[in-house]
Amino acid sequence: MPGNIRRPEYVGKPAPTPYKGPEVQTPETVEAMRVAGRIAARAMAEAAKLIAPGVTTDELDKVAHEYMCDHGAYPSTLGYRGFPKSLCTSVNEVICHGIPDSTVLRDGDIINLDVTAYIGGVHGDNNATYLVGDVDEESRLLVERTRESLSRAIKAVKPGRQINVIGRVIESYAKRFGYGVVRDFTGHGINSSFHSGLIIPHYDSPHATTVIQPGMTFTIEPMLTLGTHEYDMWDDGWTVVTKDRMRTAQFEHTLVVTETGTEILTLP
Repeated sequence: MPGNIRRPEYVGKPAPTPYKGPEVQTPETVEAMRVAGRIAARAMAEAAKLIAPGVTTDELDKVAHEYMCDHGAYPSTLGYRGFPKSLCTSVNEVICHGIPDSTVLRDGDIINLDVTAYIGGVHGDNNATYLVGDVDEESRLLVERTRESLSRAIKAVKPGRQINVIGRVIESYAKRFGYGVVRDFTGHGINSSFHSGLIIPHYDSPHATTVIQPGMTFTIEPMLTLGTHEYDMWDDGWTVVTKDRMRTAQFEHTLVVTETGTEILTLP
């Protein structure tokens, strides 16, 4: 990492300092998050250009890392609770948090890239699932419908509604196709903290009663599966895979709540 790039406070520590600030952010913080979100979205897009059979996930990590550094941003995942790389690469049955390595992408794979940038004291977080070469129809539909579930959830966000409207919309849509909806990995509050403590379930949780307010910033990132929502975790402590090893897809944006709905902060 270039020495002039500001590191998040958690780098070099076993865990971040718990966030104790508000979920509603100032206009200045939101503006800084627009910058961070734009860089994260562009870094993901640059890495995605390389996706093809024969490419390794390490190569994708290198592209995203260099893009963020070149634009003055720190890759938020690097050093977060010991995570060793600058983005997550989750292939096929990997739900989330896959670690880039020498894995070679194959024709017919699907891969999720999850990129977060830290700049100006705030984070911008996004992810998307991409097709590798000629992908079967079942997997293509899963990816398309997971993207659509995020779009529908974003449209459901309105001030005065409870957070559980997000999961209700996602789960009801996913059930139309018999998809599993991952429950134990969620969206989250984000601002100067990578994960503020605010939880955004992607299923209809009766406990998600927090009322949505203008100025709140958080991610929505549904993970849908072709089979069960249950999972196993690899010994690396990060990589999460579907218990039945069926494929899974995910999409994510960072949002700010407006007076009438939302603004997506992670657009390239």
